[in-house]
Amino acid sequence: MTEDNPRQSFGNGYDPKSTLLFFRRWWKVLVIVTVVAAAISLVVSMLITPRYKSSVVLFPTNSNRLSKAITADRYSLDFMDYGAERDCEYTIQILSSQAMENAVCNKFNLMEHYGIPSDDPHRLFKLHENYMGNVSVQRTEFLGIQVSVLDIDPEMACNMANFIAAYYDTLCHQIHSDRANDAYAIMDGVCRQMEVEIDSMQRAGVNAELLQMKRAELAAMQTRRAERKVDMEQKVSYKFWLDQATPADKKAYPKRSVVVLLGTLGALAVCVLSILIVDRARRKDEE
Repeated sequence: MTEDNPRQSFGNGYDPKSTLLFFRRWWKVLVIVTVVAAAISLVVSMLITPRYKSSVVLFPTNSNRLSKAITADRYSLDFMDYGAERDCEYTIQILSSQAMENAVCNKFNLMEHYGIPSDDPHRLFKLHENYMGNVSVQRTEFLGIQVSVLDIDPEMACNMANFIAAYYDTLCHQIHSDRANDAYAIMDGVCRQMEVEIDSMQRAGVNAELLQMKRAELAAMQTRRAERKVDMEQKVSYKFWLDQATPADKKAYPKRSVVVLLGTLGALAVCVLSILIVDRARRKDEE
């Protein structure tokens, strides 16, 4: 390879001298592209609407029923305990559920806030995509849950994050209450039936030992029914709220320096690649 034609080594392995000659030959073009790309990237970064981020951190409580900790004589649950990994996964599922998304979208009128026309045939899909792009739920290192919200309005981001954390208790109570209500209705029917049977056994003069066993069964069922009643009626918190969200005073997106750096490097890489392709094509034509 001669200095007059450094392209002969292209594709035959890395040659530092050839690389140096390439930049020496095209440095003016590369400098111009770098400056122009940096300027354009800076302008673009300034045109992007900034978004602000607010976050809440919470820890799920133990998912075992509070009623057992209160009514059972020998139940070892400490209902002040933090939840285990299983409870953390349950919490993430509820916070990421469609029920939560619907509640947030209705509460803050996100269809209008995101500028989605009400007559758009794909409005629900667009609303979901915007919501998922701005709301994130992830587990922290120590089994906590962080809910983060991005929005062009820092107050909106803060209010949405706090509402999601607060509404988590509402959803948990609905789930537990519905299940407890069904169980209570079944157990109440069983208790009534057992009371009738015991009354019949007493009239029939059944053996006292059998009657005592039946009464013990009834007492156990009544205890379980009482537990379901507690689950139905008591509204307790299903989380420990560690950090509430506050309005951000600094934008989280875009990072202007990152936009400029990536834009400049991308343009420079495209420029170098284009020069190499054109240069090699010209060399083939000359051959």
